[in-house]
Amino acid sequence: MKKSKNKFMAKDYSQLSKEELLKMVEKMESRKKYGLIWDEEKVKEQFEKDAENALPVLKEITTKEITDKDSSKPVNILIEGDNYHALSVLNFTHQGKIDVIYIDPPYNTGAKDWKYNNDYVDVNDEFRHSKWLSFMAKRLRLAKNLLKTDSGVLICTIDDNEHAALGLLLQELFPSYEIVGVVIVHNPAGVQGKNFSYTHETAYFVYSQNSKCIGTTARDKDLVSPLRDWGGTSERKLAKTCFYPIIIKDEKIIGFGEVCPENFHPKSLNVSQKDGSIYIYPIDKHGVERKWVYSRTSAEKNLDQLSVKKIDNEYVIIRRKSAFTYRTVWEDKKYYANIFGSKLLNDIIPDKFPFPKSLYAVEDCIKAVIHDKDNAVILDFFAGSGTTGHAVLELNSKDNGRRQFILCTNNEDNNGSGTKIASDICYPRIEKVIKGYKSQKGQKVNGLGGSLKYFKTKFVKKNANGDDFKTRITNECTEMLCLREGVFDEVKKSDQYRIFQQGDKTLAVYYSLDRKSLPALKKELEKMTGEVYPFS
Repeated sequence: MKKSKNKFMAKDYSQLSKEELLKMVEKMESRKKYGLIWDEEKVKEQFEKDAENALPVLKEITTKEITDKDSSKPVNILIEGDNYHALSVLNFTHQGKIDVIYIDPPYNTGAKDWKYNNDYVDVNDEFRHSKWLSFMAKRLRLAKNLLKTDSGVLICTIDDNEHAALGLLLQELFPSYEIVGVVIVHNPAGVQGKNFSYTHETAYFVYSQNSKCIGTTARDKDLVSPLRDWGGTSERKLAKTCFYPIIIKDEKIIGFGEVCPENFHPKSLNVSQKDGSIYIYPIDKHGVERKWVYSRTSAEKNLDQLSVKKIDNEYVIIRRKSAFTYRTVWEDKKYYANIFGSKLLNDIIPDKFPFPKSLYAVEDCIKAVIHDKDNAVILDFFAGSGTTGHAVLELNSKDNGRRQFILCTNNEDNNGSGTKIASDICYPRIEKVIKGYKSQKGQKVNGLGGSLKYFKTKFVKKNANGDDFKTRITNECTEMLCLREGVFDEVKKSDQYRIFQQGDKTLAVYYSLDRKSLPALKKELEKMTGEVYPFS
């Protein structure tokens, strides 16, 4: 067997014993016949080596804190560090708490635009697709734990380089979820390939099959049409629950009658009642019994769409739809990445960032799944230039929402420019969007408001002294405890304990291994009102 020169391979197969080879074959045979199999990396990545005999924690950089005048609003979070470490921490603080994960991972174009294990991956790397899948699988497994069980949604954008592989990976990691690929036209000029010019990317929406997660979007122009169905599939016999009277009086809908028995046949479209009301049935001008577009139950739920109109001395029911279900192809100028991604970002900060998303493409992706949640928590662990955070702030400013974003990004050199991604690109953008700024043309742009806390990942080394480690880890995890409970403002501090408050919540952290200071802590907590969260 030929030896591999690529360290990505787990072992030199020629050195394996017969028993080891048989075990490998047996393992491969046990895998499902349809699915995704790749050469998974067995050599530890650098982020795994960093965490050997240590625990990842968060350290707040207080000089980068941005406060909001309304302290009751949720605090937004920016985490600087490897996103695997950040996800590990969030598995302690936010497991099962995230409403939406939106990510735009590296696209693996072969142009040395992303690193695997500290090395750039280029088109000549024969294992570049396997490396990308290993890279994504490790992070998606952690991310899955963060989503709310029935209502959490993952959105992942990708281009054609890994479109098919990502789809299979998502099917493997989310076997009981529904996975829908939405095509977004983001570059109408196109990127020329050998045969086609690529103008789109795909956004995979991954959500529970047990829930209705995707909302509706506003129409540019209302759709006005009769509620009575028409055409070849509109006859009464094809939907018996859709034949019932709609009751009007003084040209207004006042109620809905019960579904008519099969042997009941109204004499006309309009049937006047003794109390002055009129029963309207779905019967056409030729006397053919049709059906309403809505069933009896649905008609009541959509009453706000319905109105009465008089046509040729007969009253008919009109439906006006101002919203429609999201389609799977999105075409709009606001999704163009060059105008509303690169140019928009460069108007906020002078440093260029490669291929930022259109602000409005990200905003609409999030809006599609948080249509009924004005307090959703949105995570992006490939935050890059911070477009997701910007989009959440935009959504909150439009409807006075209380949505919170959590951004995770590394602080590597930005495309060889000498600027750092987290501290010099992402943070300044969010700061300016919150506080307001002057555009590159000198125009004043008002801030959207909001708050931010900036954290860095760090490690607490384990040691043999159990008590010492417990004390140290409690001290080092204080910021994580605050993040977990959403309580940040310190109101009391001593050598043995610290007390934090946020709105009507209070968090107490006790550090001492003895109980001598507990009475003093208890006395302080008795002064507090609202919910109390003690940790020791």
